[in-house]
Amino acid sequence: MRNLLNRSVVLLLSSLSILHSFCADAQIVQRDILRKATQQELPGSLIPQGQFKPFPQTPGEWKQLLPDSVISSIISAGRAELKKNFRNIPATIALEYVRNGNRTDYEEISFANRRQLWNMVLAETMEGKGRFTDHILDGIWAICEETFWGISAHVRYQKAGAGLPDVEDPIVDLFEAETGGLLALTDYFIGAELDKTSKLIRRRIRYEINRRMLAPMTTAQYGWMGAGKPNAKLNNWAPWIASNYILANLLIEKDETKRVEALHIAIKIIDRYINGLGADAGCDEGPGYWSAAGGCVFDALNLLYDATGGKVNVYKDPFIRKMGAYIQKTHIAGKYFINVADAHPEITPDGLMIYRFGKNAGYEPMTNFGSLMYNSYGQTDGVGVFHSMRRVYNLLAIKDCAAYAYHENTSPDVWYSDVQLMAARSENGMFLATHAGHNGESHNHNDVGDFIVYADGFPVIIDVGPGTYTSKTFSKDRYTLWFNTSPYHNLPTVNGQEQKGGTAFTAREVDYRKTANSAQLTMNIADAYPAESGIKSWRRKVEMNKRSGAISINDTYAMNAKPASIVQSFMSVCDIDISIPGKIIFSLPNQGTVHLDYNKKLWDANKETVSLTAPEDQTLKTSWKGRPVWRVLLTAKSPAASGSVTYSIHK
Repeated sequence: MRNLLNRSVVLLLSSLSILHSFCADAQIVQRDILRKATQQELPGSLIPQGQFKPFPQTPGEWKQLLPDSVISSIISAGRAELKKNFRNIPATIALEYVRNGNRTDYEEISFANRRQLWNMVLAETMEGKGRFTDHILDGIWAICEETFWGISAHVRYQKAGAGLPDVEDPIVDLFEAETGGLLALTDYFIGAELDKTSKLIRRRIRYEINRRMLAPMTTAQYGWMGAGKPNAKLNNWAPWIASNYILANLLIEKDETKRVEALHIAIKIIDRYINGLGADAGCDEGPGYWSAAGGCVFDALNLLYDATGGKVNVYKDPFIRKMGAYIQKTHIAGKYFINVADAHPEITPDGLMIYRFGKNAGYEPMTNFGSLMYNSYGQTDGVGVFHSMRRVYNLLAIKDCAAYAYHENTSPDVWYSDVQLMAARSENGMFLATHAGHNGESHNHNDVGDFIVYADGFPVIIDVGPGTYTSKTFSKDRYTLWFNTSPYHNLPTVNGQEQKGGTAFTAREVDYRKTANSAQLTMNIADAYPAESGIKSWRRKVEMNKRSGAISINDTYAMNAKPASIVQSFMSVCDIDISIPGKIIFSLPNQGTVHLDYNKKLWDANKETVSLTAPEDQTLKTSWKGRPVWRVLLTAKSPAASGSVTYSIHK
């Protein structure tokens, strides 16, 4: 029997911690892929700053590489920005995060300013007539005058804590780095034009990038870097920031010794991120965060390759290839991807970047998938806000990607042992994904043992996904948000107890098996619950028959005593009929149905819509094409001290 006192101590410590930790102690594998590839190449192969020209800089060069329609579209987008003013960020907007939890108002102003600047920079470098230059100058000046290039939610990482940013304590967060990269590209593309107005503009850009980014990075030990802990597992902040750090350093820093030193710092950070990944290179933050994780590693590889004239080339390293393949393997159908943690269920993948990654890595399924996504959905959402350097690389790949002869290439079976994620699909259009893992992952939801089901590309039984980020999202209040908790995943609630957060709350006895006809994942999820639940053992087996598409969920459990209650939740956005005891019927948009059969002698069924009224709920109003979120509750009529129950899902 688990020790109640010890489990209670673990729970207390978990509740006091900040749940969006930048890193966690983990099994680290010293792959050091970049260090090994660069130790003989730097500094000898590094192209000097004044000679480093990775992208076109004149209208003529752009015209040779891009279709006229793309150039016309970019200039048109820039022209629309000329009508808008750059906005300052009032102190009261910055204070909203600590006053009422709102971070969205701050981000809307900050991100809009950067999008506006970037769209005009691209337009000017492709048109070259100077008509955007003055308004670009306004944007540069407005951003340089900002106290903090990060966002209000990240001010808390300064020494003074949350509230107004401290100008005397520059820290490098995601958006400090993004802004540094954006201004470095601005200098690269239209610096000569800016000099015609005033020599002080580019000096100001360099001064601000150095003060806010390059100088702090030489001595910093931020939490996202591991805070000095050598065995810390880093999350997506590491490659995302490091790739922008590399960009700004390569384009702005004129001291070649400092350029090399900065590259060594960035390489160490990226290596530490890669070293913390499991053997299969799975992304525990989910496909929605892959573009900010593995995708940003690829961004860094692009820059290192170009900055050394191709001497630093690890694209085809087997582990790098695995890291890239994750986004293709977790695709369900259309824009739907397996959503775990805070990953959104529906994303517009960056097809051009995925295409380039696959091509450089020599991995045809990924190249094909990228072309499929680009030719089906066009460019990814948000390209004018984040990853500005990636967008430039993407532009240069448009002609090749558009011409690539793509085809559908779904993965019939997926198993990521490092994040304990399984997926399988049947011949008749059924799709199943499930995972074991633990409740201390980055962007964690308390959902050990959860599963999702799709039919004909439509969601049936779902992971609801994340809500709108507020001050609660990454705080001690994270698990007061319903969508982060196990009762709102497809899991049991026992004796009124739900799963708890922290790495101690984990699956055990995890076993994945696959044959030609079936795929199954078995796990004991008892330890994901607190001792107060009274669970001795709870073995869940999730299985698909890949021929018929039939899915079964079997829970075999043993309690310390007869439980007062057992309630099983199922989440969905389908229209649901529970009028026939023993059956739950899910209606699909294509007029088809999926049935879930349960033992009517053991369970009573009820359903409820989830009210979306809190500030954190607002994203969920659009996450599932505006459909209401339903929760079906099976309540045990007479719960026993042990038992075995099965839920059968089929068309």
